[in-house]
Parts: sequence; C-alpha cells; structure tokens
Amino acid sequence: MNKLRQSPAPRPALMLASLLAGLLLVPWTVVRAEQIKDLYEMEVLGVAAAPGGDLAIGQAGQTAILLRSKEAKRELTLFVGPFEAQSIAVPLQQMKPLRPLTHDLTLSLLAAFRSHLGRVIISDFKDNTYYATLYIETDGKEMTVDSRPSDAIALALRAGAPIYASSKALDGASTNRPPR
Repeated sequence: MNKLRQSPAPRPALMLASLLAGLLLVPWTVVRAEQIKDLYEMEVLGVAAAPGGDLAIGQAGQTAILLRSKEAKRELTLFVGPFEAQSIAVPLQQMKPLRPLTHDLTLSLLAAFRSHLGRVIISDFKDNTYYATLYIETDGKEMTVDSRPSDAIALALRAGAPIYASSKALDGASTNRPPR
C-alpha cells in the first residue's frame, strides 16, 4: 500500500522569522549620522483611545499616541490603529507577554546579527502622513531603515533607544488631522 507523505504545514513564526531575516540581508544604505536641524528628543506620554469618534483626537476605532519633547515645548500626536497602539502600550505599561510579539522578535533578530537600535527619528510630515527612520548600529557603522512612526516608537520603547522628532515633523503636527 502506497502512503503519500505530506510535508508539514509551514509554521507562521518560522515564516515571519525568515521574512525578517531576509530584510536584514537586504542591502541597506550605510550613512553617517544624519544631521537634521532642530531635533527634539521626545517622550511618549501615553496612548489615548477615541471612543465614539466624538473626541477631537480622532474617530471611532482610532487611537492617539501622545508625545512631548523633553523640554516640554513641543508636542506631537500620532493617530494609529488599535494594533499599533497595543504594540506601544505593552512596553509603556511594562507588560511582559508570554511569547515574543513582532517588535520583540525584530529586536531579537537585530541582536542575533550583533546589531542594535541606536535611535529613531520622526523626520517628516507629508500628505497627512508621518515618516520615521530607524538608525541601526552594527560593526561600527550606522544604517537607516524607513519605518512607520508607530513601529519606530514600539521598537524604541522596547530597546530603550531615544525617540527624536524633527521640527519639520512637529510643524506638521499643528496641521495634523485624524485620518478618515
């Protein structure tokens, strides 16, 4: 009797690890420490839900991430979805998940490649969208990776890396409206 062997189903965690490892092998732009004028070191004040959509901070289902410069002169509010907000709230509340979440896995992969997150910069605001950059240090070199600000913040909080915002991004905050 012939028995067909079925290959085991791929594990989601293994697939994710393979994908992230592949990203680490992609040629990154090696840069010198980029000097952006008027950088402000930011602290994350908290995560605020917008129930019912009748608050000024956002619509129903959206969450605001509140940041303030350490000098307390500039503020920044980012509107994100519930999953992004949860990824930021976990380290803010010093919660330890039973299993690594995606951002924990990302930092573990960086460590496995003898790299670490040096800092993140929320660098720009264009077309109602914020842009951020991860600065990853490895072998005495600094590399940059484009990132969503919510992911950059979630990684920085876990890694203990500083979060900066450029004056250009902060100036955009004054005209920022919640996405519709």
